Amino acid sequence: MNQTDTIIALATPSGAGAIAVIRLSGMDAISIASKLFKSIHNKDLSEQVTHSIHLGHIVDGNRTIDEVLVSLFKNPQSYTGEDVVEISCHGSVYIQQEILQLFLRNGCRMAQAGEFTLRAFLNGKLDLSQAEAVADLISSDNEASHKIAMQQMRGGFSSEIAKLREELLNFASLIELELDFAEEDVEFADRSQFKELVERITFVLKRLIDSFAVGNVIKNGIPVAIVGEPNVGKSTLLNALLNEERAIVSEIAGTTRDTIEDEISIGGIGFRFIDTAGIRETEDVVESIGIKKTFEKIEQAQVVIYLFDAEQFKMQSSKFKVELEKIKNKYPLKPLIVIANKIDKVDDIQIANMQTEIPEIQLLSAKTGFGVEQLTKTLLNLINTGALRNNETIVTNTRHYDALLKALEEIQKVKHGLDSGITGDLLAIDIREALYQFGLITGNVTNDELLGNIFANFCIGK
Repeated sequence: MNQTDTIIALATPSGAGAIAVIRLSGMDAISIASKLFKSIHNKDLSEQVTHSIHLGHIVDGNRTIDEVLVSLFKNPQSYTGEDVVEISCHGSVYIQQEILQLFLRNGCRMAQAGEFTLRAFLNGKLDLSQAEAVADLISSDNEASHKIAMQQMRGGFSSEIAKLREELLNFASLIELELDFAEEDVEFADRSQFKELVERITFVLKRLIDSFAVGNVIKNGIPVAIVGEPNVGKSTLLNALLNEERAIVSEIAGTTRDTIEDEISIGGIGFRFIDTAGIRETEDVVESIGIKKTFEKIEQAQVVIYLFDAEQFKMQSSKFKVELEKIKNKYPLKPLIVIANKIDKVDDIQIANMQTEIPEIQLLSAKTGFGVEQLTKTLLNLINTGALRNNETIVTNTRHYDALLKALEEIQKVKHGLDSGITGDLLAIDIREALYQFGLITGNVTNDELLGNIFANFCIGK
């Protein structure tokens, strides 16, 4: 990839809108823009100060394409660290394409996916974990994922890793120095201090690794399958949670013959609720397909809500308990929330009987809304958001998680070596590998394949 030419791309979503922004970056960005932009005050863009905005027209010879605002960001005070020009034009697709093609004919090249952020990384404006956080920030769709992405983009995660890496590197240097004086049997690295550092690094790595379980859920949302027999109120519950008529509700059993999904944010966490077809024996071919899909959705879900009709409990309690045991046995590791729906239609004695037979039961009336708030609290309690509230670093990136696991493995080898009293040359091998894994996270160690995999997932224009 040529990093010396000038790139251009649409920085706003494609399609018609009120305003569109076209971004240029590169050593010739300002000079190319100067030729094609005519200021209403006859200003020369190349002579203007950085971080300034100018009104004028984009022209192609004698033809005026559009009235625009041009923003200048001179290197190194720009997102990419290069000269950057942003053209705010009217959102007509025709105008966008005319401007892009005009600049392409005058020395620009179309940017590849993520190339602006790649240049920011290569020019030292962002480290690699911060660059990846840019993509996470763009895709964040709830408060929690937004907060984590902002923290990472501001360097919260990378600064913690960089500090550990620097301390480990200092000791590694001393260990390497000892190798130069191996014949004199001297120690420059204080082994007791080194053990303390290794213990501290181990603690931090384990905390970061453990945070991934929460971070991955926050980033991707939590799939929740709502299951139960037909006509127990699954669709009504989904509508109550979403506060809209998303699912069809009727008194006819088996109305929902396919899964219905929708997502809401509860306490800043995204939950994707899946209303499934009812579980029951049936000869209806179409309904059978829906029931098969129900079990597929339970496999994919991280939380299962089992819903039954409170009115039917007295006559079918043994049947409900058998179904519950089947789900528990088939999916022992999945959190299971058991809910008695339609409690507005039963008396206190019946409620007491249900609570005696199924102690973990939650009471709910999807029709009136009673118990819906308690259900949302239960769902939130399944997620440990304490780290988020305390602004602790949370890992959401699978690549970072993998590197942290490998770094911990190498650090544990170092710890074992220190405890066993092995020689410095063997210690140095494991230390170097741990440093390599730390470097992969922040970008101190990179290769074209790694960068290609990361930035291929970015949108064009960022």
